[in-house]
Amino acid sequence: MYPEWEVRDFSNGYRYLDLAYMPGGARGGIEIQGYGPHARDLDVRRFKDLCRRHCLLALDGWTFLPIAYPSIVDEPKQCQQLVLSFVGRFIASDVPATLTWLEAEAVRFTRRLLRPITPLELADHLRVSDRHTRRLLHRLVELQILDVASGERRARTYKLRL
Repeated sequence: MYPEWEVRDFSNGYRYLDLAYMPGGARGGIEIQGYGPHARDLDVRRFKDLCRRHCLLALDGWTFLPIAYPSIVDEPKQCQQLVLSFVGRFIASDVPATLTWLEAEAVRFTRRLLRPITPLELADHLRVSDRHTRRLLHRLVELQILDVASGERRARTYKLRL
């Protein structure tokens, strides 16, 4: 997560997100909204600007999770669960139905780590041999689901294709 993340919106203005979450090119933002500046003290011009800001960033591909500051103070566990669910939306997604269960789990494992994986890590996770894991990874590269992240003659790590 990146605090106070600066982004440009469609109208070429700068906007700041309280927290930005950007795994693998996805765009997620968590906005902590205080009662005073976002409700009680809001005039019509500021309200319209907040709505426009949200619209322009949503059109640019951002997904938002607004959290009220009083909720953080009064119900921290509930807010923690919301944030974990929000993060889960980015790292847990469907895989093609044509994949075998091992291939599907390899893709899910790669998504969860949010970094390139080694064949040995995957073999340990799947509890299969290194040789079988390498065949599996080569097939996922052929299917254009994974890319080789490092290694020229022999692939050392693999990453999700963006």
